Amino acid sequence: MLPARLALYASLFLALVSLAQADSWKIDPNHTAAQFAIRHLGVSTVRGAFTKVSGSAEYDPADLSKTSIDATIDASSVDTRVEMRDNDLRSPNFFDVQKYPTITFKSKRASAAGDGKIKITGDLTIHGVTKEVVLDVDEPTAPIKDAKGSRMGTSASTKINRKEFGVNGGSAVAADEVSITIDVELIQPAAK
Repeated sequence: MLPARLALYASLFLALVSLAQADSWKIDPNHTAAQFAIRHLGVSTVRGAFTKVSGSAEYDPADLSKTSIDATIDASSVDTRVEMRDNDLRSPNFFDVQKYPTITFKSKRASAAGDGKIKITGDLTIHGVTKEVVLDVDEPTAPIKDAKGSRMGTSASTKINRKEFGVNGGSAVAADEVSITIDVELIQPAAK
């Protein structure tokens, strides 16, 4: 009788442990956008995006300390709808994509920041320079299921000074402050 009871307790314990773990998600690159906005000559705002984003996330709404994100952006995928400007952004004048092909974000901690908001602090690496930044994140949507698995979405934003990351080109025409917005769709593939 004791071994059966012990087995029952062990299986209940394992079930509780698995429920307490954060859910693992993958960034869906087809439904994710990393966008930026920067002032041009102090008179207008130029907006652009990086069209290739990948990565993963862990999310536990009950314990945000288990929440994390690891994202990679292909720096050469920059798109401002002006080919000449995009080529300049890819050049050593700005991102120098031959030398620094990716932009990365690796979270270090997450905490509640009011109703429906989360702050995620992590290391952002651009142009080979890593700085700690704080993302203001909307609490993810409730997951939905489709034929491919479960999906949920969220948005994050922050502001950085591009010169702190060694992105110094265009100083006469482009502002130092860059606003960043990331709209992310996360997916958990359906079990096979």
